[in-house]
Amino acid sequence: MQKNGKRRLYKVALAIVFLCCWGTASFAQRAGTKPGQAEEKYPDTLSREIHHQLSVLPYYSVFDYLIFQVQGGKVSLGGSVVRPTLKTHAEQAVKDLSGVTSVVNQIEVLPVSGSDDELRRSLYRAIYEDKALEHYAISAQPAIHIVVKNGNVELEGTVDSEMDRSQAGTRAQSAANGLRVKNNLTVREKQSANK
Repeated sequence: MQKNGKRRLYKVALAIVFLCCWGTASFAQRAGTKPGQAEEKYPDTLSREIHHQLSVLPYYSVFDYLIFQVQGGKVSLGGSVVRPTLKTHAEQAVKDLSGVTSVVNQIEVLPVSGSDDELRRSLYRAIYEDKALEHYAISAQPAIHIVVKNGNVELEGTVDSEMDRSQAGTRAQSAANGLRVKNNLTVREKQSANK
């Protein structure tokens, strides 16, 4: 009885996370980075600040993926987003930072599609309800981003192991019902114990 209660509570929590990710609430995240890792991934102050500004954008969800590149004071934004406003907000958030001289906004706004929305929901359930992968949904910043465009699926972000990468790809492929799935997930480098 107690086990069923815990499972029901977990499913309710997972549903709440899903709804937040879907855009009914503000849910900010940045793929591939756990709290405290920003310093290693982004060595200079400007890059860390850009990373922070993008990760706290309202409505940045598991179905969006933002990337950036810095060359001097020029910042190039890329990736894909579901909401057009997220593209605009990303540029605004970066443009006003000290040290930024120009912003090239190449973020793609994904086309509106009911079938893509349904596929996103199926992929989300397939990946984040898997016992081996569910811990990625619990953190404040889920690491696996699901980008769907015209039935084509790309998994983006960073996971802890090659086994998790493979499992996410397998789960996505099973949910995609034969549609193309490209697994771009990378495996996080292990930090040495001496650091």
